[in-house]
Amino acid sequence: MIIGVVTHLKTSGRFFQESTLEQIDDRFDQGETDQRQGQLAMPTISMFYGIIIRMLFMDSQQHHLPHLHVEYQDKQAVISIPDGHLLEGDLPAKKLRLVQAWITIHEEELMADWALAVKGEPLFSIDPLR
Repeated sequence: MIIGVVTHLKTSGRFFQESTLEQIDDRFDQGETDQRQGQLAMPTISMFYGIIIRMLFMDSQQHHLPHLHVEYQDKQAVISIPDGHLLEGDLPAKKLRLVQAWITIHEEELMADWALAVKGEPLFSIDPLR
């Protein structure tokens, strides 16, 4: 992920010193908090039916098991993977069932992304529910 950002910065006509790009990379690798949101980087791994699915980097301590952060309108929830249990927050029942179905379909990909996330490595996007 950071490689794509650095590549974009280098090729988009914006000029940054190499040291600036290295600082961005170092902060990302260390899991530095996003100053705007006060939390660790949380990339979006999928979106469907108005639902946004994210996975927080280096987040194995909070809930002590693999999980996703889900947003739908003004609702937020934390859902475990691979079983789809609601750990925290609230989602409309129909949207929760959609997320649970998506988790079942993409269980292996989600667990692979989780393994990357706890190491702070870039995640892969996962196909949306169709």
